[in-house]
Amino acid sequence: MMREPLLDRKSGAQQPSFPSFLTKYLYLGHFLARWGARMWEFSVGLYMISIWPDSLLLAAVYGVVESGSIFLLGPTIGEWVDKLGYVKVLRLWLVTQNFSFVVAGATVFGMLAYPDLKSTNPGVFIVLIVVTNLSGAMGMLSTLAGTILIEREWVVVMSEGQPPGLLTQMNSVIRRIDLICKLFAPVVSGFIISFISLKVSAMTLAILNTTCVWLEYWFFMSVYKGIPALVERNLRRTWRPPVDLLESSLIQNGDPESAENSQKQNFREKISKIPFIGAWKLYLEQEVVIPGVSLALLYFTVLSFGSLMTATLEWEGVPAFLIGIARSISATIGIAATVVYPVLQSRISTLRTGLWSCWSQWIFLLVCVGSIWVQNGLAAAYMLMGGVAASRLGLWMFDLAVIQQMQDEVPESDRCVVGGVQNSLQSFLDLMAYVMGIFISNPQDFWKLMLLSFLAVTLSAILYTSHVYRVRKHLIHFEKITQLGSRLMRRPSESCPS
Repeated sequence: MMREPLLDRKSGAQQPSFPSFLTKYLYLGHFLARWGARMWEFSVGLYMISIWPDSLLLAAVYGVVESGSIFLLGPTIGEWVDKLGYVKVLRLWLVTQNFSFVVAGATVFGMLAYPDLKSTNPGVFIVLIVVTNLSGAMGMLSTLAGTILIEREWVVVMSEGQPPGLLTQMNSVIRRIDLICKLFAPVVSGFIISFISLKVSAMTLAILNTTCVWLEYWFFMSVYKGIPALVERNLRRTWRPPVDLLESSLIQNGDPESAENSQKQNFREKISKIPFIGAWKLYLEQEVVIPGVSLALLYFTVLSFGSLMTATLEWEGVPAFLIGIARSISATIGIAATVVYPVLQSRISTLRTGLWSCWSQWIFLLVCVGSIWVQNGLAAAYMLMGGVAASRLGLWMFDLAVIQQMQDEVPESDRCVVGGVQNSLQSFLDLMAYVMGIFISNPQDFWKLMLLSFLAVTLSAILYTSHVYRVRKHLIHFEKITQLGSRLMRRPSESCPS
């Protein structure tokens, strides 16, 4: 039975029992951590197309490295977050993320400062490309650890024992902060790139991450120390019962059946500790596996303001600051989704909110498909940006609906591991999108990538619809539609004079 937390419609905002400033500290720390990641995410495509003009190859290769690393290491990151204490995860996340983006910014600055390096010293150029890719990937891996810690763990722990709508509210605010960063970071980066230079943009990114790490750490540690539930949960998570001692005593006491069962269990545990196997087995056993796969399929796309679409728009002649503004409009619509979601979820449930959201995204993406047949390149580019931006309303509501289903349905002991596998699956499909970009690297053929992306969105919506039907045994309340039609038909007749 799915837990459907409802908002208290009379009270409006949900007030937690702990001091409200701690929630604000959590939001501020999350904002600073996401800002640097969003600046890099927007800028890297422009850096790569500038370093190697007229080709999406470098942007696609970077995407493959980043997504591939998350796919391969995502489950491990989830298990690592689950086993280590909150403070250790926090320190490793913040230091690694900020240091990685500093290194990536510095190497990009070096390649932009010496544009002839590719021909004059190809060895050094390749080294810088490799370091940039690895640093960016390391930064995103550490960002994943932070995402699991805050979004899948802390938010859930903080909402336990609180008003029932607090989890929905905090999920919406966390996603809104991410989208605000997605809104303003591209605008800032776009204006720096368009009106100053790419080099100054890379330098700004490096300086920003150097200075923000200390403030982020202070905000998060204040939250941790100020909420006893986090400290108590941390102690429970890091304590492990001495299972090995119990098993050895069974063997020594001469219980052959127990010893044999224990040995078999040890063998199964060793198999489950092989990378992927245990984590993926756990993920596939969850009730919410179909919604998770549906969400992951949306990552097999170039219909977003990612590096491939950004590089293609730049190739089409759209100025960087206009791309930044378009991406910001897209993020604004996404922010609207975080406002609409709690209202819709409180009225039609989390499950049905996801259903309406995934199909609304599909409808708006039809505009992008239509742009393929528009002859004017700039007009097609603006249609593409408009369709992608409008579809974000459905996308982010669907994202919130699936995340909340996972928070409600996945047991506490499995939450971090399942979150790591979910991100791994998403990154694998994101990786496949960049692999497509490597094989179809000519910007003139971008339409082929668009069609494949639209097919993935269609499959996602169909899968989620089948899950809703399996759970609810129906999709639409036809009897309610009939009743509504009857009422509408009666009203005109009732208003007519006798």
